[in-house]
Amino acid sequence: MSRKAIATKRLIHPNHEARHIRLLRKPFQIIRANFRAYLIINAIVYGLVIIGMVAALIFPNLGATQLATLEDNGTGDLVRSLINNPWLFALTILGVNVIRVGVLSIVLPSLIVPFAGIAIFAHRAFTIGLSLASTTSIPVVWIPHSLTLLIEFQAYALLMLGAYILGRAWIRPATIGTRNRRQGYVRGLQQLGWLSLTALPLFIIGAIWEAFSLSYLFSR
Repeated sequence: MSRKAIATKRLIHPNHEARHIRLLRKPFQIIRANFRAYLIINAIVYGLVIIGMVAALIFPNLGATQLATLEDNGTGDLVRSLINNPWLFALTILGVNVIRVGVLSIVLPSLIVPFAGIAIFAHRAFTIGLSLASTTSIPVVWIPHSLTLLIEFQAYALLMLGAYILGRAWIRPATIGTRNRRQGYVRGLQQLGWLSLTALPLFIIGAIWEAFSLSYLFSR
């Protein structure tokens, strides 16, 4: 390799490395700038799951109704059919978490009505708590499943934070450093995109862990 090529490589490589570092830092900068909202959203997400679980224990009819709903809409049959095929199970979980819940329940409504996705998922978090208390009766299951909740709901929390930033920028553009609502919407949408990219690896890890842990526990 010529000296010129080596010199060029040395000049390009640090720039690319610095760019990658900036890309990795961007989502964390957004979280840090909105840290109070991030903490509140986490409290809402995990708190409503716990409230739903407690409600199902105190009022068994609520849990039974939610369990019947899962059976009626085919969720129970789908899980049982995939439990022995963990990779397909993981892919299905990923599709449900990302598309059905993440995109359709959090992101898309928030693009139309400010903060709508936060309200929709808050209700979903409560019903998830109801179903967990009704379907998870084996104590040992909570050891791996608690990690599933931690990972997947952190991804949801990031999407909800993005929905909050978008809604706030849309209504009050000055909070994000823009002069009108159109610019605020675009800037908020960019930050939602960054947080969505950060949530995606968590969804993937959570889906794989959930699928393999449940397959191991219930196929034995």
